[in-house]
Amino acid sequence: MPSRSTPRPRKNAAAEAGPERGATEPLWRSGDGRAAMHCGDQRTVLRSLPDESVDCIWTDPPYFLSNDGPTCIAGRRRKVNKGDWDRSQGLADDHAFNRAWLAECQRVLRPAGTIWVSGTTHVYLSVGMALMELGFRILNDIVWEKPNPPPNLGCRCFTHSTEMILWATKAPRGSRHRHVFNYEDMKRANDGRQMKNVWRFAAPGADEKRHGRHPTQKPLALIERCLRASTNPGQVVLDPFSGSGSTGVAALHLGREFIGCEIDPEYARLAASRLRAACGEH
Repeated sequence: MPSRSTPRPRKNAAAEAGPERGATEPLWRSGDGRAAMHCGDQRTVLRSLPDESVDCIWTDPPYFLSNDGPTCIAGRRRKVNKGDWDRSQGLADDHAFNRAWLAECQRVLRPAGTIWVSGTTHVYLSVGMALMELGFRILNDIVWEKPNPPPNLGCRCFTHSTEMILWATKAPRGSRHRHVFNYEDMKRANDGRQMKNVWRFAAPGADEKRHGRHPTQKPLALIERCLRASTNPGQVVLDPFSGSGSTGVAALHLGREFIGCEIDPEYARLAASRLRAACGEH
């Protein structure tokens, strides 16, 4: 059965995170206060948010892949390194990192809130374990299939053509709080049949990169499907690892509010530019 939470009057959540709560001033905030983009460490921004102030989180955290190995970009061999933020600190420290930011996400989520976390095998096993350790209830693992993945240059294993997205709720089983799942909307989008958990989407095209490029950018269609399924108009979406701001663009397209955070100044400015355009601001 579909479960829908009823939106209730409240302050703009994007405006609630500010210097008065210990956060830095947003890099950008929409004129109507429905969206804000912060440049800084996610720990600072998450700590600035009130308890139970966010309806849904969609995020793409570091995969810890920057290990000086090779990858293929536009048909050419390149270093896989993306930045210091993507370097592994060792298995135990990487897991402690995931558990810490997920604990803050749990605090800011409303009682029926849900979280989506994208990842590959390098990170989603740790994320899944941390979610269970913290008491989240995992609802689905979504398999995102890429129709045209980059080739495997090492030729010692199969080509990596999928990523996983874990979907979990803060509400425990049997709780009076019921997470949003717009079942009928998903069924209609799938020609009247129940939607499966294997989704096929192409990587972002040139139109999604006209403001600039990010090495781990996700397609808007993928994020929009997640948010259509798990949120209602007017609800608050958070992304503590915003990258180029795709989560925010998807949220604004669907009439949701948005709070974003990105530690890299270059990508934070890129995200702000995309969000500004999504709001119709110049």
